[in-house]
Amino acid sequence: MTYETVSRASATHRRFTVLLSPTRRGARLARLLTTAHPADWGLSPEPAAHVVAELANNAATHGRVSGRDFRLDVTVRDGKQLRIEITDTRSEQLPTPGTPADDAETGRGLLIVEALADRWGVDHGPVPRKTVWAEIDLLP
Repeated sequence: MTYETVSRASATHRRFTVLLSPTRRGARLARLLTTAHPADWGLSPEPAAHVVAELANNAATHGRVSGRDFRLDVTVRDGKQLRIEITDTRSEQLPTPGTPADDAETGRGLLIVEALADRWGVDHGPVPRKTVWAEIDLLP
């Protein structure tokens, strides 16, 4: 596992970035780090940790390329918005929310992201990367 962090903090902007292995362990660590950093910044980590759990799991499951990490980027902008970005190296594998069968054990992750985030989407490139992002408004 590659572990490289960049942490920047100012009065209006906070950011945490880490490279993680595209494994279940890497996805779990992404969730744990997303619980710790917003808490250190005085924010509730709850919705962000659930969003990261789903997006990191997708990166480890569907965005996995042997020998290539995925990147977690958590940013707070002006104390008003928390932005989560998960970047992997499978740009051809785009996330698409669907409606799984009632007895399906998978396929609900993006539905959870849609429910918890105020906005989410996908940015393409540079090839072979894609970034799945979600934004959570911090002020009502």
